[in-house]
Amino acid sequence: QARLVESGGGSVQTGGSLRLSCAASGYTNIGWCVGWFRQAPGKEHEGIATIKSNFRTTYLTDSVKGRFTISLDNAKNTVYLQMNSLIPEDTAMYYCAAAVISPLAFCPRDPSGYKYWGQGTQVTVSS
Repeated sequence: QARLVESGGGSVQTGGSLRLSCAASGYTNIGWCVGWFRQAPGKEHEGIATIKSNFRTTYLTDSVKGRFTISLDNAKNTVYLQMNSLIPEDTAMYYCAAAVISPLAFCPRDPSGYKYWGQGTQVTVSS
């Protein structure tokens, strides 16, 4: 059973930075994806970034390209989301999620593609 624990959220002003961490345990690090999602009050989950374990291929949604970076430390079984140039629109609860996939498959971008979820970490950006 996979377990994911997020950390690193907090409150910053516009233009600030935060680094979110997603520490994973309980599953092999071959053939899986980790995605970062966020949910603002009253809104649906928004997929913002994914990374695949074997080729480390990444995806970033357009609204965060150039500002956010997703990376993986296999030795620590941890996925990071570096968030720079934060704006108030980035305010949300951020979740990481994991999915076991076939080695040649693309990472899902929809939340329904992920079976394992962390508890979330709040990010608040003030103007």
